[in-house]
Amino acid sequence: MIKSFAKVEVKLLDSTLPDRMDPEQEILPDYATLGAAGLDLRSSEGLILKPGQSHKFHTGIAIYIGDMNICGLLVPRSSLGIKKIHLTNTLGIIDSDYQGELLIPLTNNGDEPYHVEFGQRIAQMVMLPVIQVQWEAVLDFSAPTQRCEGGFGSQEKHNEDIHTHKR
Repeated sequence: MIKSFAKVEVKLLDSTLPDRMDPEQEILPDYATLGAAGLDLRSSEGLILKPGQSHKFHTGIAIYIGDMNICGLLVPRSSLGIKKIHLTNTLGIIDSDYQGELLIPLTNNGDEPYHVEFGQRIAQMVMLPVIQVQWEAVLDFSAPTQRCEGGFGSQEKHNEDIHTHKR
């Protein structure tokens, strides 16, 4: 199997990180397995998140994707989600031209304090292709669809109507 890799620049913002990390932990975002889709992101600080509290955790690194056809998507770790520790904004987009520190906003939605440890994996970043669009203003769409202007729940309603008429 041949894997292709896009080059992403990474800058270590905290020169003390290598000395403070467990030698078996990666400082840079890394894939836990060959088949992993997300790069693990680690906290460069320790903090106890109280119930209802939010905090932007530092990672100590900045990235520059550079390729406008790629973005990073911050996604939660399932192991934290079951403990009711969630990304504050659910998902986060890292644009290709962003060059600042990766900050991970977490919220404790549970009833118990949660200790985020230094070096702990707290989120993942999935790299995704980006297609930018150019809007074309029209009076009518070029092709009608079965759904047309149906909004929330319209497909379920449409499916109910089909099943009702078939009887």
